[in-house]
Amino acid sequence: MDPDFRAYVDGITPEFRPLFDRLHGIVVAAHPEAALALAYDMPTYRVGKRRLNLGVWKHGVSVYGWRRDNDGGFATRHPDLLSSKSTLRIRPIDADEISDEEFVGLLGGALEP
Repeated sequence: MDPDFRAYVDGITPEFRPLFDRLHGIVVAAHPEAALALAYDMPTYRVGKRRLNLGVWKHGVSVYGWRRDNDGGFATRHPDLLSSKSTLRIRPIDADEISDEEFVGLLGGALEP
């Protein structure tokens, strides 16, 4: 793993680390071939030309680079998590109500060709 990626993850506050670890685990399980690095000072997962970023902020984890055309219906089911056209803001309390299968559709679909 990229040392900058590891340093970012190691610096996540205990409040948000379980949520980040859950989302990270889902991405890596769906795409074990993903290259892990930092881009825009956030953990980035790359598969071919596709990129997915997970940024930890004061609310929880934001997801960037997800695809509306391949999100498994996530944005339709959770419109309240849309912070902008291309950003999802997920708080730990929100994630408690979302199944891993839904996150697989969102996160795994983002890196599909």
